[in-house]
Amino acid sequence: MLQALRNAIALPEIRNKIVFTLFILVIYRLIAHVPVPGVNPEVLQQIRTAVEQGQAGGLGSIVGLLSLLSGGAVFNFSVLAMGVYPYVTASLILQLLIPVIPRLEELAKEGDQGRRKINRLTYFLTVPMAALNAIGQVNIFESIGAQVTGGQRVLPQWGLDRPEFILPTIVTIVTMTAGTMFAVWLGELITEQGIGQGLSIIIFGGIVARIPSNIAQIAATSTAFVTLLAFVAITVITVVGIVYIQEGERRVPVQYGKRVRGRRMLGGAGTHIPLKVNTAGMIPLIFAQAMLVFPAIIAGFFVNSSDAGVQRFAQDVVSLFSAGQASSDALSWSLVLYTLMYFLLVIGFTYFYTDVMMQQQNLAENLQKQGGFIPGIRPGKTTEVFITRVMRRLTLVGALFLGLLAILPYLLNFLSHVPGFLFLRPVGNNNLLLSGAGLLIVVGVVLDTMRQLEAQLMMRNYEGFIK
Repeated sequence: MLQALRNAIALPEIRNKIVFTLFILVIYRLIAHVPVPGVNPEVLQQIRTAVEQGQAGGLGSIVGLLSLLSGGAVFNFSVLAMGVYPYVTASLILQLLIPVIPRLEELAKEGDQGRRKINRLTYFLTVPMAALNAIGQVNIFESIGAQVTGGQRVLPQWGLDRPEFILPTIVTIVTMTAGTMFAVWLGELITEQGIGQGLSIIIFGGIVARIPSNIAQIAATSTAFVTLLAFVAITVITVVGIVYIQEGERRVPVQYGKRVRGRRMLGGAGTHIPLKVNTAGMIPLIFAQAMLVFPAIIAGFFVNSSDAGVQRFAQDVVSLFSAGQASSDALSWSLVLYTLMYFLLVIGFTYFYTDVMMQQQNLAENLQKQGGFIPGIRPGKTTEVFITRVMRRLTLVGALFLGLLAILPYLLNFLSHVPGFLFLRPVGNNNLLLSGAGLLIVVGVVLDTMRQLEAQLMMRNYEGFIK
């Protein structure tokens, strides 16, 4: 592996891609510290301390989840405070609409040109989603600020209730929206000119940047050796399981018929179609988290409502959809319900995204056009039914694994309340280093990057990473 890495660095083209990716990540991390105009730094510091210490309630838990999707920029209330979350939400909405709207379904089947048009629509939808999320996110910070500082505001000139506040409010919304579009653009630059999938790389960078502080937190709160040993063992086992499932595949044999062209006999060779156990990758977890955080952001509009009933309902919604991010060890029905919703959403999105990808690839039709067939299976519709049936069985394994991976911290939390397993209490907290989503994103990005480097090396007749 070290030799393969040296080969990759020795090639100017690959070295430039790696350097470019690191350069973009450095730019993102630097801009992540540029605050939104008009922010009160003292109030912001108090809010950050309250969130990290678990004193901000359900709203603080939502901020913790947003931190994952923004790469940690949300705690700085920077221009990149929303990260790529609005783009993920917009992409999710369009993916859900593709099977419903015939025109979008036609675009999805048009290959690269159709995908480019869908991406353009995603960008257009990201703008209003970003503006909406900016308003909700500011309201969440305002509510936390009022709670932990006794009425002080993180943005003193926020709101439409006074004429002099209108322009600063618009500037804040536009700035945060522009920050999201800038983050998406950086991700696209990495995808096109760097190594790896850009948006995943950005989220990956935010998670990795927080690993040292997370390790220090575990070490500070866990004095028992058995607790630290359990933490390391569970992390290692989880990583091994992720790699095993991510690399697992079923190879469906394919045979090509013989045909004569001129004096040459073509075809007749046998190959296979690699059907992955987890075709959807890390996307279902990101989509599920985006879906779970969205209701809380919308409820953030109404947590300070003058109507007591509306305010109570908004607080209940925030409490429910932030239960999984709370730092408390206490069990509650809201935590159980949140865990169940998270598990079911991950399974549902795994099946949904796998079906979308299979429809776009259209394996049965392409196989028939190329003169190939699966032995014992009639070409055409019968082949499509066979591949779909095989994929459904594989997806069941992948979906259950992703679902269990997503709720791993909550399962450990539940287990830590059983006599004899109290040593798991610090490990059961939803720490990003141990969370299934964080580990899957990190491992998934590393594997995807290694595959891309592998392909680049193989093109130049070098031995790659994967043997």
